[in-house]
Amino acid sequence: MAVPISQMATVAGYVLKKRFTGVKRYPLVLMLEPLFRCNLACAGCGKVQYPPHILKKELTPEECFAAVEECGAPMVSIPGGEPLLHPRIVEIVNGLIARKKYIYLCTNALELKKRLPEFTPSKYLTFSVHLDGQRDDHDFSVCREGGYEIAVEGIKEAVKRGFRVTTNATFFDGADPNHARAFFDEVMTMGVEGIVLSPGYSYEKAPDQNRFLGRARVRRMFRAILSNRKKSWKFNMSPLFLEFLMGDRTYECTPWGSPAFNIFGWQRPCYLLQDGYADSFDELMNSTKWEEYGVASGNPKCANCMVSCGYEPSAVIDGFGSLKGFWGMIRGTFSTYPDQHGLDLLNEAMPHGKPLVQIAQPERELAKM
Repeated sequence: MAVPISQMATVAGYVLKKRFTGVKRYPLVLMLEPLFRCNLACAGCGKVQYPPHILKKELTPEECFAAVEECGAPMVSIPGGEPLLHPRIVEIVNGLIARKKYIYLCTNALELKKRLPEFTPSKYLTFSVHLDGQRDDHDFSVCREGGYEIAVEGIKEAVKRGFRVTTNATFFDGADPNHARAFFDEVMTMGVEGIVLSPGYSYEKAPDQNRFLGRARVRRMFRAILSNRKKSWKFNMSPLFLEFLMGDRTYECTPWGSPAFNIFGWQRPCYLLQDGYADSFDELMNSTKWEEYGVASGNPKCANCMVSCGYEPSAVIDGFGSLKGFWGMIRGTFSTYPDQHGLDLLNEAMPHGKPLVQIAQPERELAKM
């Protein structure tokens, strides 16, 4: 089992407490973005397209701690930008560990090996390394040749030092399911705790708009990837969410399950969309028109979204909120999902092999800021 029992128990207790007290909307994981600055320029990313004066800004540790306390979620994901570029990231992480929050520090790992000595292994800290497949697939995705090798070096060093490590893969249109499965084999030999994955979201600001998947293609691709699994594969996610990606479950989005806080405030309505900001977490929860988001709302921005930050909270709440969901979660944890249709899909030709859109220099202009 990829998720430690202590973490599962904490999340389960939190969900059950909310359920028994009648709370209908609550966060599971805070998406804490301390900066937007990055040392990559990925073609599918819509998070870092800001002018230099915005990219120079960052949250202070005190602002991060206040947001964590205000939100109250048991888990904190620290994306970006690249969090390891934040000069006080160690102070932020140590403060969250002291508050007993389970932290996923998301990183492209270009700086990981160098900065590891500044951190202390803890059951509360996981380095979630952005790795979008095998060498060529990853380097294509992040628009940098050699990025895969640097990330793998960082992963192996972190595992050697006793840190919890997961990989975080985003799959776009054109991904080859056979390559993805071979990637899972590679990753598990590195000693990581588990794999995190998600289809890409069609950010309006992403430089390359031709690589995003519709819902039908997401289900088709993930049925090929995730059916007939090897027992050696471990996923650091809800098995019910993986079933959702395969088309075996239907969920509505839970945008308040992963609220986002960054230098602008509390982002409406979720980590992916930017429809304004609230000054407080209570304002975000109580004044956002939630009925205007999700597939059922008819909002075109939500039409093709099946991303983990919106739908994994739905799966987690289902898994810990009912006996049927809990049994499905246990069964899914140990199932290999045998499926002939999935095998047939693996034998179909998949479009692949596009040239790199751009190659970003790791320091580019941001190093001059």
